[in-house]
Amino acid sequence: MVASTGVAEVLLALKIAFLVLLYLFVVRVIRSAGREPQAPSQDSMILTPAAAAAAGLRRGTPARRSVRLVVQRSPSLEEGAEFPLNSAPVTVGRGGQNDLVLDGDEFASARHARIELRGDGAWVQDLDSTNGTYVNGSRVAGAQRLGAGDVLRVGETDLRVEEV
Repeated sequence: MVASTGVAEVLLALKIAFLVLLYLFVVRVIRSAGREPQAPSQDSMILTPAAAAAAGLRRGTPARRSVRLVVQRSPSLEEGAEFPLNSAPVTVGRGGQNDLVLDGDEFASARHARIELRGDGAWVQDLDSTNGTYVNGSRVAGAQRLGAGDVLRVGETDLRVEEV
């Protein structure tokens, strides 16, 4: 009987301690939620079309000039041949899987270079070719932007960049 009375008192003390801790936890959570700083409300900013144009924001995409490659000299392509660039990337090389095939150019790799149009113009990237890709006589490292009049050299083929 003495043992059961002692156990009952211990269990009652544990219940009271648990309730006190639970009460303190709830009070702490409520206080911390009340102290949290409120985010300042953001006002929306609506610009008139004239103000948006002055800020350089225009509706839609700017008109992009078309770009084409013109063959200056090549052992496999006819001089003066034109290859327009569009939104799809163009691969250049000796292999038949390329968009622009240089099958008679022994200095071009199977997959030599990739040319693509981006928002700011045409870009070329060498695809780890053996002999490298050159723009105006300088070897391309990484991606390089092409400008109007630039001469792109892939193997023994020279392609001039023209904007129309």
